[in-house]
Amino acid sequence: MVDSVLQQFPLGSQWPTVDPFLFVAYHHDDYPASDGALAPGESLAGRQLGNDFSGRQGWSMYHGQTVPGFPQHPHRGFETITYVRSGYIDHADSLGATARFGKGDTQWMTAGSGIQHCEMFPLLNEDAPNPLELFQIWLNLPASDKMVDPYFTMLWSHVTPNEVIKEVESEGTVNLTVLAGQIRDLKPAAPPPNSWASRDEGDVAIWHLSMEPNTCFALPAADAGSTRMLYAFEGSTVAIGGTEIDAGTGALIQSDKEIELSAGSGGIEIMILQGRPIREPVAQHGPFVMNTDREIEDAFRDYQATQFGGWPWPNKAPNHGTEPQRFAIHADGRREDVS
Repeated sequence: MVDSVLQQFPLGSQWPTVDPFLFVAYHHDDYPASDGALAPGESLAGRQLGNDFSGRQGWSMYHGQTVPGFPQHPHRGFETITYVRSGYIDHADSLGATARFGKGDTQWMTAGSGIQHCEMFPLLNEDAPNPLELFQIWLNLPASDKMVDPYFTMLWSHVTPNEVIKEVESEGTVNLTVLAGQIRDLKPAAPPPNSWASRDEGDVAIWHLSMEPNTCFALPAADAGSTRMLYAFEGSTVAIGGTEIDAGTGALIQSDKEIELSAGSGGIEIMILQGRPIREPVAQHGPFVMNTDREIEDAFRDYQATQFGGWPWPNKAPNHGTEPQRFAIHADGRREDVS
């Protein structure tokens, strides 16, 4: 059998990517019950608050001081795609927009010319643990779209295509969730209008596969010239054509032919990122991703001068209270509520 795996690498908290993606951050935190004010109901002593990535007791505070998460920070020149499998995120930004999402929801944000936002992880359960699992994917923008107006789209879980595929031979199931890129008969909602994913030639796909033990899935061929990364992030093993990899492994795989994926005896959880490379120079410094060092300098200068619109919130880490209502209020005042 032809080897379909071109390269392998271990997975950490940030996963390597290839053009047009910049990186993937994976957060899986077993937060304890809340203190009643959305913060962990356990002592924070011994943590480096403001920069806690320790994973102590199975969770981190990240840059949060009381509520875990990432307080006010800027971005320019790319997109963030935040897919939440469990837990909640409270979003607020410099345009006055805000949201609470979770339970399988995705926020797709085009930073464009510049935006400040925060992403806090409110702990809503006072009498039970507050597990959080999310992926944040950074997708590059081509030079022609790096300075577009900031914008976000909500891909709520109830409109995110999902199919449970019954495996006859194994009597198990494969659960397929589609955030971007049509597969089988599953067509996702449109990404933001200036996204590389909104262009047919971008061939962008983001798929999540949850495969029960000993099940199989035929991964269809992509367009010629696209790249495809597979991340086996939880479970036992998966055979990719003729090569078996363990959970905790990523792989650059062939994209120009159909490949059969076969889950091992413990099942497997997989994320797949696909896209045609933008093939432009990448200059990155922290939260800014442009094409040249001069443009990075301009980004810092613009941020210092304008704060990308300022910060209309009373503190750097606003939250949206103790009610589990999911919602989004966009910069134009449009509101979405999800039960």
